[in-house]
Amino acid sequence: MGSCGCGHGAGAGPYAEGRELVDFVARAHGGSLRERAVPGGGLSTSCQGCAAPFVMTTFVALCPACGGVHAVSPPRCDDAANIQYAGEGYTLPAL
Repeated sequence: MGSCGCGHGAGAGPYAEGRELVDFVARAHGGSLRERAVPGGGLSTSCQGCAAPFVMTTFVALCPACGGVHAVSPPRCDDAANIQYAGEGYTLPAL
């Protein structure tokens, strides 16, 4: 795996999965990726918690139906299959 230069630990980073990826993207670059727009207008997906459809327009997004936290990393944002779900009860870390 390559390094994005963010100083993340081994195993964490833009190619992590699940909650680990959501944590990484939410904290990366001082949290600036949270609100940055996904190129191309976003990714159409369904919540991995409640199955509600939504368009993920930022690298970290909440399901509008249940509030489930999802993320995708910039190197993998060309395919909705790369969206990761943090799991039930997850809240975004404070910056």
